[in-house]
Amino acid sequence: MGIMTRLPAPLGARAQPAREGPGEQLPDEISRGLFGQGRRLMRTHPLATDVLLAALLLASCSLWLAWSGISGSDPAIIQTALILVLVARRQYPSAVFVVSSGIAFVQWLRGYPLLGDAALLVALYTVAAHESRIRALLATVVLEAGAAMAAVKWQPAGTVPRSLLFLSAMVVAALFAGLAAGSGSQYLDWMDERARRLEVERDQQAVIAAAAERTRIARDLHDIVSHSLSVVITLADAAAVVSRADPARGTEAMTEASEVARSALTDLRAMLGVLRTDELAAGLAPQPGLGDLGALVERIRATGLPVDLTVDGTPFPLGAAAELTTYRIVQEALTNTLRHAAASHAAVTITYSRPQVRVRVTDDGSARAPDPTRADGGHRGHGIDGMRERAALHGGTLRAGPNPDAPAGWLVEATFGRAG
Repeated sequence: MGIMTRLPAPLGARAQPAREGPGEQLPDEISRGLFGQGRRLMRTHPLATDVLLAALLLASCSLWLAWSGISGSDPAIIQTALILVLVARRQYPSAVFVVSSGIAFVQWLRGYPLLGDAALLVALYTVAAHESRIRALLATVVLEAGAAMAAVKWQPAGTVPRSLLFLSAMVVAALFAGLAAGSGSQYLDWMDERARRLEVERDQQAVIAAAAERTRIARDLHDIVSHSLSVVITLADAAAVVSRADPARGTEAMTEASEVARSALTDLRAMLGVLRTDELAAGLAPQPGLGDLGALVERIRATGLPVDLTVDGTPFPLGAAAELTTYRIVQEALTNTLRHAAASHAAVTITYSRPQVRVRVTDDGSARAPDPTRADGGHRGHGIDGMRERAALHGGTLRAGPNPDAPAGWLVEATFGRAG
C-alpha cells in the first residue's frame, strides 16, 4: 500500500479534458518546455498513454503480488481486470469508476488485499478531472465507503483508525488532484482559445487597415489624375484654339500643360515609390497643404477660368492631415467645375473660426450635369463621395449641390475641426 502514495504525482500531468483534439495548439509560452511537450504528447495520443499507464501499473502490482506470497490465480485475475479498465478512463470516466468499484467489491468479498486498488484512486482522479463536481463527490463517497470497508477488514496501517485515516487521506488527495488538474486544463484551454481569438482579431485588423489604406490611395490617385488631366485637357484645347491667331498664347498654354503633367507625374512617382518600400525615399516632396492653394488656383486660372481665393479669419494650425483634406477638397471642387460646368467664374473661400475651418467653393456655371459625380460615359464617379469621406475623417460634414445664394451655379462646402 505504500506505493499508492506516489500515484497522484505522475497522474497530475495527465489530466486532459475529453474534448481536446490532436490538432489544437497551445500558446508559445505554454507549449515550450518538458511540461508542454508531455502535455502535447498525451493530447495527441490519449489511448497510447493510458495503455502505457495501465501497463506500468500492472507490472508494478504484479511484482508486488509475486513478492507478497498471495497464491492462486484469482488474485492475479482480479488485479489485472481492476487495472486494465483504466485504458478507457478518459473516454468513459464514470463508467470506468463504476466498473472498478464493482471489481474491487468482488475483491473485498474474496478477501484479497491487493496493491491494484491504486487503480481506484486513478479512476477517482479521472472523474474529478473530467466530470462534473457532483459526480466527483458521489465517486468520492463511494470510494470512501470502500476505504472504510478495507480499513476494517485488512487494517493496512496496523489499526482500524490509522488505516482509515491513511486510506481516507489518499482518497481526498486523489479527489483534489483531479479537481486541480481539471481546473488547470480549463485555464490552459482558455488561454489557447484567447490566443486563437487574438490571432483572428489581429488578422481582421490587418485586413481592415489594408482596405482603409487602399481607399486612401485610391482617393489620392483620383485627386491627382482627375485634376491634372482635366487641367491638361483644358489647356491643350485652349492652345489648339488660340495657336493660329496667337501662337505666343498657344505656346504658353502648352507650357503650362507640360508643367501640370510633370507635377502630376512627380506626385504619382512619389506615391508609387512609397508603395514599393517601407522606407520613405529621400527627396520626396511633402503632401500639399494650405500653402499650395495659391499654386493650385494659378493652374486653374491658366485654363482660362478666373478663380478668386479668399481667406477670412485668423489662420491657426490645422495639422498636416487636415491641410491635405482642405487642399484635396478645393482641388476636386475646381476640377468638377472645369469638367462639368460652363462656368465663367469660381471662388474659393477659406474661413477660420477656431476651432473649426470652413471650405467653400462656388461657381456660376449653368450647364452642369444633374449629377456632377457622373463622369464621361454616364458611369458614377467618386469625386463628391471622396470629398465627403475626407471631411468625415476629421469629424466634419460636406454638402454639394446648387448654390442657394445664387440663381445659377454650384456650391461645395465643408466644415471640420482642427486635428488633435
